[in-house]
Amino acid sequence: MATQPVEILLVEDDPDDVELTLRALRPQRLASKVHVLHDGAEALDYFFADEDYPERPRVNDPKVILLDLKLPKVNGLEVLARLKRDPRTSLIPVVILSSSREERDVKAGYHLGVNSYIVKPVDFAQFTEAIRSLGLYWVLLNQTAAG
Repeated sequence: MATQPVEILLVEDDPDDVELTLRALRPQRLASKVHVLHDGAEALDYFFADEDYPERPRVNDPKVILLDLKLPKVNGLEVLARLKRDPRTSLIPVVILSSSREERDVKAGYHLGVNSYIVKPVDFAQFTEAIRSLGLYWVLLNQTAAG
């Protein structure tokens, strides 16, 4: 049985933010193509420890990675650095979705090669619209060299 390609990889440890993100993507029919990882170590294993994800075909990289910064085990900036440093994953677009507005976090993200940095809106309607727009742009409109 062929596995569906992962369109969006969501790396988020907060179950409420995971649920809100999936709920915002569902009307676009992208929710069935979202794979959720809950910490930075799991994200690195997903890409670089193939024995932990034997069902994942190496050729089906996500169209976009939505990455939280404040992750357990390995923080989002470390995950971003590793992804952008490796030629197998360097072209996959990464969008940081963080509650941090700190200038040092924004600068660090762009310095490491993030494609976009979005501060999570606190308001539910604004959060939903931000995620909907991200999904439409990064999955449907953006042309990537990665896939």
